[in-house]
Amino acid sequence: MNLLQLPLVSALCLFWCNLQHLVQGSTTTTSTTTITRATKSATTTNAAFAFDNFFKTFKNPTRTGPTMSRNDLKTKILQLASKTNRGLTASEEQKEEMLKLFQALEKNNPIKNPLKSEKVNGNWSLDYTTSDSILGKGGFPRVGPIVQKIDTVSLRAENSEVVSYFGIRVPRKVTAKLFPRNNQLVDVQFERFSIGPIGFDAPESFKGYLDVTYLDDQVRLSRGDKGNIFVLTRME
Repeated sequence: MNLLQLPLVSALCLFWCNLQHLVQGSTTTTSTTTITRATKSATTTNAAFAFDNFFKTFKNPTRTGPTMSRNDLKTKILQLASKTNRGLTASEEQKEEMLKLFQALEKNNPIKNPLKSEKVNGNWSLDYTTSDSILGKGGFPRVGPIVQKIDTVSLRAENSEVVSYFGIRVPRKVTAKLFPRNNQLVDVQFERFSIGPIGFDAPESFKGYLDVTYLDDQVRLSRGDKGNIFVLTRME
């Protein structure tokens, strides 16, 4: 049963119970006519109240519904990420659903200063993104994990992946320097690209920023300068 249906069912049950009381009240003996009429009046009022609440709940089913827990949000996000192949095959409806889940989890961020936390450091696997270029949409497929390594001590980052060029797997990597603006937002200056054994310096204009909007032991959410979102999980 969908969680949004719970208030609706609750109101129906209340209405049905009150309706049963109303029917039972009509069978009272004539010696208690006055009391019966009073009972009927109160019961009818309660039934009408329940019936009114039923329609109010129907019109706004999420008003009193329980909020989703942090773990439930993470589970749904990762399930959707897996289902859409990191976002590569995501429909517009799935993208909208992911964004709502993403925003909800951001509001439950347990670490308010992620760049000051040691938890942000280490290797992270990209599980979902809206960036077509990172996913390689319409181009050569990515094989295996897309990995981001962050080190806030040395203020450096590294993205690495393996791309299949006509069946030949070629490793690719880009390194970057980090310049924190605050305890959540960091500017990124790309420094060097490498494709297999070939490496070259990145143009100075290749820069961006990374906004870490959620962080815990297993999951990191980030937003990029081009409006894309990123879901990453910690690698062992």
